[in-house]
Amino acid sequence: MRVSPLPLSAGASFKPEHFAAISTAPQPLGFFEVHAENYMGGGGTPHAQLRFLREHYALSVHGVGLNIGSREPLDRAHLARLKELCDRYQPECFSEHLAWSSHAGIFFNDLLPLPYTEQNLISVIDHIDEAQTALRRRLLLENPATYLRFKQSTIPETEFLAAIARATGCGLLLDVNNVFVSARNHATSASAYLEAFPLDLVGEIHLAGHFETTDGQGSPLCIDAHGSPVVEDVFALFDSVIARAGPLPTLIEWDNDLPDWPVLRAEALAAQVRLDRARLVRAAQAAA
Repeated sequence: MRVSPLPLSAGASFKPEHFAAISTAPQPLGFFEVHAENYMGGGGTPHAQLRFLREHYALSVHGVGLNIGSREPLDRAHLARLKELCDRYQPECFSEHLAWSSHAGIFFNDLLPLPYTEQNLISVIDHIDEAQTALRRRLLLENPATYLRFKQSTIPETEFLAAIARATGCGLLLDVNNVFVSARNHATSASAYLEAFPLDLVGEIHLAGHFETTDGQGSPLCIDAHGSPVVEDVFALFDSVIARAGPLPTLIEWDNDLPDWPVLRAEALAAQVRLDRARLVRAAQAAA
């Protein structure tokens, strides 16, 4: 049974700046993804554009403010707005992050990491159970890009994610760029991480660009920036994933330094070429 009903093809993140180009002619993409928090108003241009996308393409809604990784209770008002949005547009997929972004009424402009402990595992499971019950739909949980590690962590990230998914019935969103970024920052193996990742629980893949810099001590630092093309090293990791799992719904994220629509479309089509190639290889193997 598939984890997500999204098409087994490439999609792109939607930005209003691209609407005119997208709406002029049918696009060769399987789906578009939007950030939930951009559509929590009552109407206007954002909803007119989203209605168009919903009528012509499969839709994935990606949340950034549910605060799943926090030890605080979920914000019931935010959860109600999410439910209203999902009920209104009936997206094929809703996803969120294994992270926290607010505490004691203070909201941070970032997705922050959490220690992987038994206590936090229970908390995240409770939050996902609550969210899925309220939304009446399966949630996909995304692996984070991380820049530090906690001494308190006792559970490997892949095991933490798998335990959450198996306890709640949620699926996973595998962000391959996040895997690459975290591995660079912690001097670990991205390939080993992916070998341990429960691919049978994945309902969507994210690909994005990043940039490399140094921290205050001059050590290398990789930033998940979503403002540039996907690098070949990340595409190579993606190839290894779909060689094992088969084609999966794959999104190109691009949120900063936004290019013209043909550039983003070309990135999605490059991912589609790799999906098609993996499909042909698997078909040939099955026929052999």
